[in-house]
Amino acid sequence: MIGWALRKSFTGYNFWTFKHDIIAGLIISLVALPLAMALSVAVGLPPQHGLYTAIVAGVSVPLLGGSCHQVSGPTAAFVVIIAPIISTHGLRGLIITTFIAGLILIAAGLLKLGRYINYIPYPVTTGFTSGIALVIAVLALNDFLGLRNVTIPDSFFEKIISIAEHLPSAHWPEMLVGFVSIFLMFVSQRFIKKIPSPIVGIGVGTVLALILNNHGLEIATIGSRFSYLLPNGLFAQGIPPYMPSFEIPGLNTSNLFRLPSFEELKILSIPALVIAALAALESLLSAAVADGMAGTKHNPNAELIGIGVGNIFSSLASGIPATGAIARTATNIQSGGKTPLASSIHALFIALYILFFAHYISYIPMASLAALLLSVAYRMSHLQQFIRIIKIGSIEDLIVLIVCFIFTVAIDMVAGVTAGIVMACFLLIKRISSITQLQISSPKSQYSKMMHNHLPKDTIVYHINGSLFFGNVEQVFEQIEIVSAQTNTFILDLEDVPILDMTGMIAIKRIIIDLSKNKKNAILCAQKSIANRFKEKLSPDTYQSLHITESLNEALTVAQTLSKLSA
Repeated sequence: MIGWALRKSFTGYNFWTFKHDIIAGLIISLVALPLAMALSVAVGLPPQHGLYTAIVAGVSVPLLGGSCHQVSGPTAAFVVIIAPIISTHGLRGLIITTFIAGLILIAAGLLKLGRYINYIPYPVTTGFTSGIALVIAVLALNDFLGLRNVTIPDSFFEKIISIAEHLPSAHWPEMLVGFVSIFLMFVSQRFIKKIPSPIVGIGVGTVLALILNNHGLEIATIGSRFSYLLPNGLFAQGIPPYMPSFEIPGLNTSNLFRLPSFEELKILSIPALVIAALAALESLLSAAVADGMAGTKHNPNAELIGIGVGNIFSSLASGIPATGAIARTATNIQSGGKTPLASSIHALFIALYILFFAHYISYIPMASLAALLLSVAYRMSHLQQFIRIIKIGSIEDLIVLIVCFIFTVAIDMVAGVTAGIVMACFLLIKRISSITQLQISSPKSQYSKMMHNHLPKDTIVYHINGSLFFGNVEQVFEQIEIVSAQTNTFILDLEDVPILDMTGMIAIKRIIIDLSKNKKNAILCAQKSIANRFKEKLSPDTYQSLHITESLNEALTVAQTLSKLSA
């Protein structure tokens, strides 16, 4: 099965296009290789699991997805979600969660839900990404400062306290490697534009670590921190020089791929839904950024299906969740990538690095990987956007931003996004409620003189201009008892009400019943669609005491007739 974007890109494909895809794939792979390892380490897994994700998702998503330039793989946004799953349920729990998330994403694509991602408010996305960036930065400090044998608590604020308490035991050689690495990552992009800045920083950091190790100063590296099991039962240091292998659940004796129990599915379904939502959000945002940079147009539903399949494959290869990566996607476009094949090629390069250079990759210092995480955290913090919202945003946007940020940092991303969306909805309801206007017309009011027909002396018009819904019903009708007591004929003018929900209908029904009990005439003026709803929903007894019209002039004519009859 070929994806939407790949089919679209095949038109006019030639050797020149392929050459550009090869070059772009090589450059992307140099950026993605250390980042995939760093993210895997950040969630509590050996580096190879991130590499497997970059390979499997990197190949499959472009071939099946809906974006011409999207590069998929592990991203920093997942760290705060994956880490608790790993610590509580282990790698098996993550595999099950990622598989379920993939199914959810495929279902979302088939149901054509891709366009609804745009409904998430900008302050919410900025707030939770900034919060995640801060959490990732704190996670990276342990290796960056060379704090050894230090247990980092789960709570963010306890992490800060623990790191501060152990600062005196920081290992200065590893701090030196970390600072040199991150300095070059930020500076080299200005002077050495042809080489990705992460490669410059990690390359120099690795050389510096080798020099310090040779002088008796121990520097933690991938090789010293991680090991893998050889076929002969012995352990080797570093990452395994093997391609990822796929396992089918239920057909493998390993506990990792045993079919999940109902209890496991129940526990892991909520984290899977969160992963799916974040994968969808980040993928479609990245695809939209790519469209702006390259002048293309992505298919959001096809992209969701591609990301879903990529996550299923990643779980079967013992990988971690994958999504579209904005920085790698931008690198792809800037490097001249023309089609989705560039992204797939970058994954193949990573596979070659594992097969032929695993031994050398093991020399990369942990402090340099931590420096890479810190630079990623800075770039994903959206600091400029955060400051812009503070400067020019409304007070409502500022409240949503701060609430989402604080909840993300203090609790987790799920709490942050939930609190942000709830707060945004609450403030939106408040804003819409304030727009609705109320005006009361009587025979003595100036407004009544502007009508084509003058009001009868015993008639009052209750004009509502704006939406009438659960958020403002009480406010709109707070004067209704006082006004209705002053008249024999009451006109409720809903002609300028575009939206009326069930709460508003129930409130109006109660008003009509009260008027009927007090032997007063009730006239309802509303647009045809709203008038028909009242005719369908109101009981016959209520409807008999009510006159329904579709224009205010018609309502005034009815009021005059009722006034003459009562006289």
